[in-house]
Amino acid sequence: MKKLNNIAVLTSGGDAPGMNAAVRAVVRTGIYHQLNVFGVMYGYRGILKNEIFPMESKSVANIIQRGGTILKTARCKEFYEYEGRKKAYENLKKHNIDGLIVIGGDGSFNGAQKFSQEFDIPCIGLPGTIDKDIAGTDFTIGFDTAVNTAIEAIDKIRDTADAHDRLFVIEVMGRDAGYIALHSGIATGAEHIMMPERKTELNDIIEELQANERRKKLVNLIVVAEGDDTGGANEVARRIKESCPQLDTRVCILGHIQRGGSPTCTDRILASRMGYAAVDALLEGIHNVMIGIVNDKIHYTPLDKAVKAKQEIDPEWFKIVKILAS
Repeated sequence: MKKLNNIAVLTSGGDAPGMNAAVRAVVRTGIYHQLNVFGVMYGYRGILKNEIFPMESKSVANIIQRGGTILKTARCKEFYEYEGRKKAYENLKKHNIDGLIVIGGDGSFNGAQKFSQEFDIPCIGLPGTIDKDIAGTDFTIGFDTAVNTAIEAIDKIRDTADAHDRLFVIEVMGRDAGYIALHSGIATGAEHIMMPERKTELNDIIEELQANERRKKLVNLIVVAEGDDTGGANEVARRIKESCPQLDTRVCILGHIQRGGSPTCTDRILASRMGYAAVDALLEGIHNVMIGIVNDKIHYTPLDKAVKAKQEIDPEWFKIVKILAS
């Protein structure tokens, strides 16, 4: 096995609370094992532009509690092409980097997998995404913070909904996955939850709202994932207003507040364990895997499987939603 001397870490794709905690863990674990650790600014774009710099223990001081990512993140279309990845490889070789840790989502892992296959650079992926849409781990870095941010906002919305007897349609993030909607909806007692994993029968929801109106239950919350097949909160509200004009219906789109903020204890611990395990995997000669945590144990998933597979929602959750909202 080739001796590992120099490793690099980057954050890619959408930012997620806890990415800084993961970077901190990678840097300090690497230094503990007498490795030279490099940071890459702006994800894959930073490799192409040679924005690569050495990191020390003090480089990651006082960041574990910060949201976002000190390494920044950006999309990089050039990395999609072979010539772009070749240029990235040449820049890594200038720094003698022989291992790369990528913190991001499935798109980031797809790039890491191709890059590693083409240029024999060992890569380790850490699942940093608020959507929790990657198979091979019970939780992803950022999900717990994002869902707690959504819960705090929805609780406040329910207060004002109750004061005015209103129906609120609240849109949360989740273009391809409904975990934020599912967890925040259950935790806030939402009457209905709409998400991409299950086709929404909006007519059934409207019938229930009409029944609620007849029995004077005027305060209702509908939590909608942005990727729901109906078309999002504004379209849901429009159709409800057409069928239930007497209901005082309002829309609230939570948007990017779910991405920011200080990470929760859960996300800090998760990211720290994963960052430590990523360096450990490289040292053990385990390459091209995603670090996950399953049943509170470190779990390795090959990058190609992590890219192709999606975290499935257990049908039992849908039953729980229906019973608790009745």
